[in-house]
Amino acid sequence: MCWTLVSGAASSARGQVAAGPPKVTTFFPLAEVKRGQMGIAYTVFEGVLPEPMQVEILGVLKNALGPERDLILARLKGTKPEYTGVVAGMSGSPVYIDGKLVGALSYRIGQFSKEPIAGITPIEQMLDVKDGQAGSIKARVDGQPEMQAMETPLMFSGFSQETLDRFGDRFRAMGLTPVAGLGGADAEAKQPEPLEPGSAVSAILVRGDLSMAGTCTVTYVDSARLLACGHPITQNGPVSMPMTKATVVATLPSPLNAFKIVNTTETVGSFTEDRASAILGQFGVLARMIPVVVDVVGAAKSRTYHFEVLDDKELTPSTMLVSVYQAVQGTNAAGAEQSYALSGELDVAGEPAIRLHGVMAPNGGNTGAINAALYVGERFEKVYENAVEQPVVTGLRLRMEVQPERRTAVIESARVSRVEVHAGDTVEVEVTVHPYQAEARVVRIPVTLPATLMAGDVRLVVSDGAMVDRLTSPSGAVALHAVGLADTVAMMNRARANDGVFVTLLEHTPQAVLGGGTLPEVPLSMANVLEPLKGNQEMQLTGESAIGIGSVETDYAVSGSQVIRLSVR
Repeated sequence: MCWTLVSGAASSARGQVAAGPPKVTTFFPLAEVKRGQMGIAYTVFEGVLPEPMQVEILGVLKNALGPERDLILARLKGTKPEYTGVVAGMSGSPVYIDGKLVGALSYRIGQFSKEPIAGITPIEQMLDVKDGQAGSIKARVDGQPEMQAMETPLMFSGFSQETLDRFGDRFRAMGLTPVAGLGGADAEAKQPEPLEPGSAVSAILVRGDLSMAGTCTVTYVDSARLLACGHPITQNGPVSMPMTKATVVATLPSPLNAFKIVNTTETVGSFTEDRASAILGQFGVLARMIPVVVDVVGAAKSRTYHFEVLDDKELTPSTMLVSVYQAVQGTNAAGAEQSYALSGELDVAGEPAIRLHGVMAPNGGNTGAINAALYVGERFEKVYENAVEQPVVTGLRLRMEVQPERRTAVIESARVSRVEVHAGDTVEVEVTVHPYQAEARVVRIPVTLPATLMAGDVRLVVSDGAMVDRLTSPSGAVALHAVGLADTVAMMNRARANDGVFVTLLEHTPQAVLGGGTLPEVPLSMANVLEPLKGNQEMQLTGESAIGIGSVETDYAVSGSQVIRLSVR
């Protein structure tokens, strides 16, 4: 092989000149790697300058990570690596034999290894990503539990340790190591030193009043692109994540979880590919982000959070959930018993805004802040993970009004002004609602019965919004049938808020429930026309129609239901 590329000169930073990686990049063939060869790897232990460390080649593990995915095994030598061990954030550190790039430090052996032994991803496999030849084979290490990709330290700035304790496992499952308070972000900071092999580089998940960044090491750089990590972050293929320079504040040694403490600085482009052997960054490319605004309105003090979340199928749902939770929970007024009156909108290109509304109160061991985050996260996922179309989410706006007590209430009883009625009559439904640790209150809902109501017995269901949604939403196989984005948005906007009491009439006429909506009072002739949809599991036909005839809004998260029987004359 005879690849050659001229890269930047060794860095000169703040008056200190260090011998860095070779100025001319040539490549060492994997076929020539042998046990006993000595090499040099470069990584940043502190500051921005890559430092050298010796590498002793132990051998090549054939097909270690899958078909045609070999791994070079090596021992790191030198005072610093022998003290710190293999460090999260070191992945991507370039390794040279005879001045030629052979690959990137990327894997470690076990959790408590007494020696700094690491796996090296061959540069030949990483260059496939640069040249657009990356295959779809995923790096599998399930059968070799001791060989693990070096974790990518995920620095949370503006997040509490409590937030990480609650949601950190979502990120650990993707090979990211959540760390709070040991790193920061300053997008305005200028870092004059160029990125070179061995430099720290960061992928941004969240930026603004809250920030989240994963950091690894640059393996290869040319004028337009760089390769880093030597393993995937998510292996989603095409991605869009802001790429920034980074300063290593310190390297924290630990037999359990050694990692680099990092400050991210100026944005220089975007990571555009996340593959089995490397992540690819392109200079000057702008990543698409989802803007979020959260207003937390308290009795004494209010605060507005502005931040942006990356647009990535695997990372965005968890990232959005944890960011919204931190924004809601992040005020000094936060408490286990308090509730939030939530309102807002989720914007999707080409569709009506999705309305968000309800009272988020503590229940079932969850605080109001957790329930608020789960509510927003669940609705975000329904849109973002649509099985038919890929939506473009253009923004999220939330207003959270703090209420100092638990605002839950149970529907205790319900009755009507009279039980014998005629079609078209208006009757008053009287509902007793019992708030948590407070006096019961009565709400009155005037309802008008349909003029077409036939004589006989009918039922009124007085309930929370969730019950009405169950009566009018698909279930079973129909619920599993994929629907398009427009239908998904329409269904979400039809969903009832949790702070209302609803009156639903159950009438003895067929009801068709489809993925896109509900058709009550279906004539028999139409039911016959719709029969093929039932056979294709796109529709379910029930013997009763659920017709909403009244509701009233409360200041509580309402639960429960009551049934009233009427006799239509």
